[in-house]
Amino acid sequence: MNNLKPSISFENFTKVDVRIGTIIEVNDFPKAHKPAFQLTIDFGELGIKKSSAQITKLYSKDQLIGKQITAIVNFEAKQIANFRSQCLILGVQQGDEVTLLQTSKQPIKNGEQVS
Repeated sequence: MNNLKPSISFENFTKVDVRIGTIIEVNDFPKAHKPAFQLTIDFGELGIKKSSAQITKLYSKDQLIGKQITAIVNFEAKQIANFRSQCLILGVQQGDEVTLLQTSKQPIKNGEQVS
C-alpha cells in the first residue's frame, strides 16, 4: 500500500520548524483517549514547550527523562483534553507503537534546527 502524500513545494517545507529538545519532565495523561504521556521539553533559547505523546508502549517515564527528541515547534497549540500541546514530537508509527526519532550524535544543543 502506497501512502505517499501529495507533493509540496520546497518553500512550503521550509516553513516547518524542526528542532532538537530534551525531555525534562514526564507525567501520566489519564484524560487522553489513547495511552499517552504529558512531556515538558527544553528547547534552549526557544524556551520550554509541552507536548502529548502516545509513546507509552515502548518508553517508560524514567527512560524519557533526559532523552533528546526531534519536534516541530511552530504548529499552533492544540488542546487535548485538559492539556495544551505546544509542539509535535516526531516518531515512526508501526501498528500501535511509536518509536521516537533521535539524532545519531548526542548531545545536541537544545533548540538546534534540523535542516
